[in-house]
Amino acid sequence: MAKGLTHYESLGHPPTILFPAECATRRHGNFNDESYRAILANPSWGERLKKCHPRRNALPKDHRASAMELDSSNSSDALLMNCFCYPGAAERILQGCLQTMPTEPVEFGVAGKVPLCNGKPDTTELDMRVGNVILEAKLTESDFTSKRAAVVEAYRDFRDVFDANLLPRVEGNYQNYQLIRNVLAAVAHGYDFVLLCDGRRPDLLHHWWTAHAAIRHPDVRAHSRFLLWQEVAETCPAQLREYLREKYGL
Repeated sequence: MAKGLTHYESLGHPPTILFPAECATRRHGNFNDESYRAILANPSWGERLKKCHPRRNALPKDHRASAMELDSSNSSDALLMNCFCYPGAAERILQGCLQTMPTEPVEFGVAGKVPLCNGKPDTTELDMRVGNVILEAKLTESDFTSKRAAVVEAYRDFRDVFDANLLPRVEGNYQNYQLIRNVLAAVAHGYDFVLLCDGRRPDLLHHWWTAHAAIRHPDVRAHSRFLLWQEVAETCPAQLREYLREKYGL
């Protein structure tokens, strides 16, 4: 677990373990030491650590003001950064899993700028971008969220890219919104889209294939794929691979 590092529990049942940053030791219980040092040394990556926790009322009162989203042991963004910020790991992952080499630095929390029908871009962000590849990371999330039909259909390319009749809706809301948005971002900017998820989550993979089947164009489908965290872990350097096995069971 925390190897003596500071941690506390949320108020939920079952509770989530959270790890605040340790300024004195420059360590963080949610990150591999090598990855964390690399993050602190890169101002752009370090900004990602300042993302505030979205559910402060679910935390003990004495931690609400300082809690960050990536402090959560369930954070898929923290897992993403553990993998891609570790020295030399991004190259190994991209080459081993996607048969490509990075031509640009890895970026986290990138503006999606998906075009809307009104000519403006949306304000959502992408979990990660490296070169012409964007990635959406999932770990313990229950689904890919839902969104009102009016919001989804306001995307300029929505009906050109997707067959809306094949996308599941519940009470007027489109399911798998995050997948829809990421595919639209990829189409708009000429990116490949990769979903990163856990092989122990067949429910998320079912959602993925449902959304993927609704993509109209074969070339867009070919540039929209998924990777399992287990596949990523296998390509990582040995020390990081052992960390991922101990912390995440990968």
